[in-house]
Amino acid sequence: MNRLGLFVYQYRKAVIILWTFIILGFGFFALKLPTVLSGNGFEFDGEYNQTKTLLEKDFHHPRSSIIVLFEKEEHISEENFHSYIEDSLTSAGKLPGVDGIITPFDQEGMLREKLAYGLLTFDKDSADMGDDVANLRSLLKDSEGIDVSITGEPVIVKDLNQASQEDLAKAEMIGLPIALIVLIFAFGGLAAAGIPLLVGVLSILTTMGIVYFYSYSFDLTIFILNIVPMIGLALSIDFALLLINRFKEEIKEKSTQEAVKVTVITAGRSVIFSGLCVFIGLMGLLFIKIDIFQNVALGGMTVVLVSALSAITFLPALLSVLGPKIHSLPILKANRNKDGIWSKFAHFVMKRPAAMSLLALVLLITALLPVKDMELTVPGIDALPTSYESRKAYDVYQQEFFAEEEAEENKVVVVIETKKDVLEKSSLEDAESILKEIENDDQVHSVKSLFSASGIEETDSLLAALSQQESPLRKATEAYVSGNKMLANVYLKDDLSSGEKQAWVRTWAEEDFPAKVYLGGTAKFEQEIFDEIYEKTPQGLALILISTFMILMVAFRSVLIPVKAILMNVLSLCATFGIVVWIFQEGHLISDPVSIALILPVFVFSLVFGLSMDYEVFLISRIHEYYQDTQNNDYATLTGLISTSKIISSAAAIMIVITGAFAFTGVMPVKQLGVGIALAIFIDASIVRMILVPALMKLLGDWNWWFFGLEKKMKAKEKG
Repeated sequence: MNRLGLFVYQYRKAVIILWTFIILGFGFFALKLPTVLSGNGFEFDGEYNQTKTLLEKDFHHPRSSIIVLFEKEEHISEENFHSYIEDSLTSAGKLPGVDGIITPFDQEGMLREKLAYGLLTFDKDSADMGDDVANLRSLLKDSEGIDVSITGEPVIVKDLNQASQEDLAKAEMIGLPIALIVLIFAFGGLAAAGIPLLVGVLSILTTMGIVYFYSYSFDLTIFILNIVPMIGLALSIDFALLLINRFKEEIKEKSTQEAVKVTVITAGRSVIFSGLCVFIGLMGLLFIKIDIFQNVALGGMTVVLVSALSAITFLPALLSVLGPKIHSLPILKANRNKDGIWSKFAHFVMKRPAAMSLLALVLLITALLPVKDMELTVPGIDALPTSYESRKAYDVYQQEFFAEEEAEENKVVVVIETKKDVLEKSSLEDAESILKEIENDDQVHSVKSLFSASGIEETDSLLAALSQQESPLRKATEAYVSGNKMLANVYLKDDLSSGEKQAWVRTWAEEDFPAKVYLGGTAKFEQEIFDEIYEKTPQGLALILISTFMILMVAFRSVLIPVKAILMNVLSLCATFGIVVWIFQEGHLISDPVSIALILPVFVFSLVFGLSMDYEVFLISRIHEYYQDTQNNDYATLTGLISTSKIISSAAAIMIVITGAFAFTGVMPVKQLGVGIALAIFIDASIVRMILVPALMKLLGDWNWWFFGLEKKMKAKEKG
């Protein structure tokens, strides 16, 4: 670090020029990133996708479809309404990419007195249909007395992308100005306050430009547009804050070269260790083989790497050029009162370590109690703000054209694959026995199949009916039978919870049937997602906890400090989840209670566990410096707490502002994520870092620095 500090100072102009080219180059591709984002990222290579492929290949289900919803006013005649529907769908069918049209007059159930819907089918994935959606919206226009709107997965994907971009702009408009105000209060001048924002924005542009190239190898979720800037902006400003604060201290008594060198050695070292903790926390997500977790892991790890590199190279180079001018453009006078509020608070905590520890633990345990009631769901259409036309149209489509029991979330698709043609007697008997067994389950509302469509439940009678040349069952056979495969739709009871539906699918997937059975539908999709997360999360947790312990143990030559840090982080994160449940799920501060997005606990733990180490490393680094000089644990703890309290509070305030700004956005998972991270940082920087850490440091005394007895040998070696 000493050599790095000297190198950056000596070649400061070259370093700045190099970073300028890097930023300009990747910044160009950062602007193109939204064009390669698609989907919510919940893609998993399992049985759900196998079933979907069978439906497309054998039963000719479209890869994607768009729902066109028509609604007329009272005065519009039925004839005009029907004519408008036909003309609109005919015109839409001529658009490039449209593979087929299903009108309300082609099959039953698609037409009501004032409502109707048609389907446009496409032979492409929803994620690739942004242009098709835009073309369709340009073509379909409301007529006087008739409203037309489109919805379905391709439309919702496009709207989520747009909502994510709008949310990012809104969060930046809220967060950056407030962050600048906090920085001015922290540093007193515009020069020092503006640099962290500059470094933050440039780090984000560079990272998003790099992430653009990941699209050539990975499918990138639209949520990455919010999550990467959220992490990167907060983290890079945090790193910059620590370095500038230390530089301002050193430049008072040292030359610019010496001040830069000491800053890189001390604060730069803290940045490397804290960045490493965040990097490993995000690496834990790589164990979960679901696109959104892989995306966030890669994007997050990249932004951590870029933020740390810019903090220890680009920022020191800027400081080398500025030197004492870092104090220029003052707005607030520096407080020269050494016995200020932070000193008084530190003395207060250190005088009452047992009582303050107990108070902090009571607050944290009380906050975590609602965690036991947390209900997790995979984000779907409900992630999109209700103001979007596609969300409103989808709600109308579900409510008006489907009974509650036949809603999409209750449907389980069953494909039975027999050894011979499914309409041979033995194969049909196997299919009949499977479907009867499923239909007799207490949690099943109804089963729609060839048997129910014909009204014939016995195999022999059904075969006899099918043998007739003019049998009306021919059309039903085409819908439910293809070669050696039979399709059936199982509708579970509406009062079942999401977890109960997942359990039902999991149980039936393990049944020993006389034929091969594939399951699909929403319940199967969610079951595979939940199982993958529950199965792989322990591996990620083990990596995070063990690696963090080893990093902190090496950094501070202590066993107890990393153990305390891990335990307190876990406790503060559980308290955060409890408050999030209280806010969103129990609906105390929002109008409508909503379940918690599945990504929240996994992401918040992986992100904040590393981010909170930022403050741990910065605080303990200062305490460790003083302890090495004095060998007095109480003095080191008190002095370290006083010297870092203001900067930790400022850093936390900035991170809370940057991430908390996403609480005012519309995409629900992003809103919950922003609130969760902001709460976690607030709890960690206030209750844990300012109260619990110093109180426990005081109570444990020199045991804090026990390192398998090696510390005594190291001291003796230093004296010798």
